[in-house]
Order: sequence, then C-alpha cells, then structure tokens
Amino acid sequence: MRPFLPEDAPSLALQANDISVWRNLRDLFPHPYTLEHAAGFIEHTRNQTPVCHLAIVIEGQAVGSIGLKLGTDVERVSAELGYWLGAPYRGHGVMTEAIRAFTDAAFETLELTRIFAVPFADNVASCRALEKAGFVLEGLLRRSCIKEGRVTDQRQYARIRQLEP
Repeated sequence: MRPFLPEDAPSLALQANDISVWRNLRDLFPHPYTLEHAAGFIEHTRNQTPVCHLAIVIEGQAVGSIGLKLGTDVERVSAELGYWLGAPYRGHGVMTEAIRAFTDAAFETLELTRIFAVPFADNVASCRALEKAGFVLEGLLRRSCIKEGRVTDQRQYARIRQLEP
C-alpha cells in the first residue's frame, strides 16, 4: 500500500469499472468508473491531511483502495473503514492483509480508539476479510440501507485499539 500517484489513474479506472465492485460500495462510488473519476479521486486523496486513502498495489499497478472516513465532534476517536479490490486479485488474502496493516498503521499514527466497517450483510467475502483481520462483529443493522432498489442489511464490525496497561 502507498499513497495514490497520478499515474495510477489508468489501472485504478480499469479495476474500479467493474459492476461487482460497485455492487458492494455506496452509491457515491460511480459506475461506470472512468479515467476522469480515477484522476479526480487521486487528486482528492493527494490533498488530504492526514492522508486517509491508500492504493493497494500489486506488481506496480493500483488494483484497489483502502481508506478511512474520520469521525468528527464526539466521534473524533472513531473512523469508518472502506475498501475495495479488483476482481482478479480477490480470494488470495490480499484484502485481509491490507485491512490488518492499514488499521495497525492508523492506530499507530492517528488518535483513534475505534475503526469500524459496515459491509452489506450478504457480502460474505468482505465480512470474512474483516474477521480474519481482527475485526469483531458487533451486530446486524437490519434493513439499514438500499442498493439497486433493494432494502438490505449491513453487518457492523469494529476493531478497538489495544490500550497499554
């Protein structure tokens, strides 16, 4: 993982322009996903302080993304984790390792006590990656969202910073 670079736009657009990626993300994520979308997202990430989105890179190509949406006000010690990975790279433990390493680094560098994720309940692979990366299922958010016109459930997972004794 590393910060996004302008030259990542073609590979990012190629991997993100997949209906299976869009189906498991918020509607804010565009589909089709164009080179212009990729360039705009990369520019957005390069202007963040602190940097909260990283490219998942395999063989020099950006094939996915992982990031945090930092909480504000009384929730400033929490952050929501979001991520996706191009279809050809799934099923090999890449996302589990990315989630684990990214959250470890976030706890070390940011003043967070809690990182959480809310995947769609039927996204079994995402739920499993979170569990293998040390996230704990906190509950089922029944009928909490809508995707493609269908009201569905989400699962809420969290990883809590280990405090020093």
